[in-house]
Amino acid sequence: MKRSSILAIFAAMGLLQACATTPAQEKQVGCAGATVAGAVLGGVVGNQFGGGSGKDILTAGGAVAGGIAANNAAGC
Repeated sequence: MKRSSILAIFAAMGLLQACATTPAQEKQVGCAGATVAGAVLGGVVGNQFGGGSGKDILTAGGAVAGGIAANNAAGC
């Protein structure tokens, strides 16, 4: 279920970028894509550590940190 949701989000981002007509719109969609991809990756990495409620906290923290890092790396 989660995997199909993630794939649907990435597909939607690709379609939105194809519909962008100005460079500013393309950058906004690209920034959103980078942020979502970084958050997903950060959440996956954070989920590998801890146990119990600590695992949940690390997953959420990893998602936030990954989203911020990817957003900055994309130059947004």
